[in-house]
Amino acid sequence: MEGSPQSHFGRPAEYTGHRFSFSGSAKEYFGIWIVNVLLTIVTLGIYSAWAKVRRNRYFYGNTKLADSWFDYHARPTQILLGRIIVIGYLIIYNLLLHFLPIAGFILALVFLIAIPWLILRGLRFTARVTSYRNVRFDFVGGYWGAVRAFFLSSLVAVVTFGILAPIASRWTLRYTLGNLRYGGKAFSPEPTLGSLYSVWILPAILTVCGAFLLFVAATISSGLMAGLNPEHLANGTPPDISTILLVYLVLLPVGLIYSAIGLLYTAGVRNVGFSATTFDSRHYLYSDMPRWRYAWVVISNLLVTLLTLGLMRPWAAVRLARFHADYTAIVFDGDVGEIFSDIKDTGSAVGSEFMDIEGIDFGF
Repeated sequence: MEGSPQSHFGRPAEYTGHRFSFSGSAKEYFGIWIVNVLLTIVTLGIYSAWAKVRRNRYFYGNTKLADSWFDYHARPTQILLGRIIVIGYLIIYNLLLHFLPIAGFILALVFLIAIPWLILRGLRFTARVTSYRNVRFDFVGGYWGAVRAFFLSSLVAVVTFGILAPIASRWTLRYTLGNLRYGGKAFSPEPTLGSLYSVWILPAILTVCGAFLLFVAATISSGLMAGLNPEHLANGTPPDISTILLVYLVLLPVGLIYSAIGLLYTAGVRNVGFSATTFDSRHYLYSDMPRWRYAWVVISNLLVTLLTLGLMRPWAAVRLARFHADYTAIVFDGDVGEIFSDIKDTGSAVGSEFMDIEGIDFGF
């Protein structure tokens, strides 16, 4: 959306806003997806590395911003090697756990310590194999930042029963977005706690409501199990299928509420985090994703995929990619062509070096 006034992006009218867009189609992606699935099965999973590259190149190549598209440069051998290393580690761990439990425990501890490193390597790899207008991205986050962003933040959110979740979310946003680079220029997320708590209130209220409904549903389910099948309880035999279906029917609303809670909060944090992020201290990211609609898209995608035994997975993936793009924008300060020409001139040398040091994708 070019020439957007302040009412659209909350920025001065002289700034120029551009929406992302996604031009892929479900029919087109289905052809890629079905070949990926069949070849992965035939090769016992080996082709999955090539399948990931084909999939990402399709989605990146159909994502557009300001008349240019993104590119994905990973090589399948990098992805395959990373998966072989992880699978080999897990096989050795399980063998040692069975024959030498102490060594298995040590390997499990090593893996736990390595998780933050694997996460940052995954973020770095994804950034370095992504380009826009022939300029690469980069990720410069460190180990202890990953510990804080993913381990400590989760611990804080759980221990405080979600009350401090916005603080944890700000740690994660600052790590994931704040360490992102494009052409050597930094992204700077500065979300306020007030804005994060504003999107936390609704999920918090629904969490309390969900807990109450869970108590009611559990009471009703216990009554159904005891009332409809007393002879089964007396004989120790399992209840019939009708009772099991009734129990699931009672618990279904609770499951939907808790599914929606996480999605509503995720969309809210995305809106706040993106809209509080500047690039190169001049340009602004923006997200105005409708939270309830996002929850509906994700949940309905899952239901349709399950009901069609996975055949509608390409439709769901394209639908979600288009949804993300439609509600994401960047607001530029100045002429877009001049901005990216300057970035390319200063970042091209760095981008070429990434080809040699992009490393291995551990797929974590």
